[in-house]
Amino acid sequence: MARQLAKELNYIFIDSGAMYRAIALYFIQHRLNLHDHNAIEKALENIKLSFQKNIQTGDNEIWMNGENVEQRIREMEVASTVSDVAAIKAVRSFAVAQQQLIGKDKGVVMDGRDIGTTVFPEAELKIFMTANADVRVERRFKELSAKNPLISLDEVKANLESRDLLDSTREVSPLKKAEDAVVLDNSELTPEEQFSMALRWANDKINA
Repeated sequence: MARQLAKELNYIFIDSGAMYRAIALYFIQHRLNLHDHNAIEKALENIKLSFQKNIQTGDNEIWMNGENVEQRIREMEVASTVSDVAAIKAVRSFAVAQQQLIGKDKGVVMDGRDIGTTVFPEAELKIFMTANADVRVERRFKELSAKNPLISLDEVKANLESRDLLDSTREVSPLKKAEDAVVLDNSELTPEEQFSMALRWANDKINA
């Protein structure tokens, strides 16, 4: 929805979660010990992240060190590691600084778990999206099984529950609703209904 909203408004779309996934992928590739803070800080110096438009789809996709990693960061190995990586203070500082730099001139739709509370607490519109647990698991399973037919529903459920717990209880930038955020519960909404609601809220802010 965030990607679609950015297209409709002619804004830049930034998937902050993709940034953390790319960092997690780099750590996996280089077999980094997540408790070795010196090694992590040194590794971050070697990570260059950017978003480049896919000419065929028109979507902004994540590149790391000159390589398109949009598909690789969606693999379960990365999904199982990303919350632990995102909880590391040095990693969050690194990612947040880049996100704030990208969004400093506004005209941005940014998707992530701490955008309204940490990255852009002064954002003009904050949407806190949620859905009941069973719906989220089913949606995630459909997304991942299309790429990995061997994945199980139980595996997806366990991963989501683990990520939610880690992200909401981490010391640095925990997942929580900003006080001035509007809640969009899409448990029973179609993608079109959800998008229409968000677009209306955005236009209300733009035209205020």
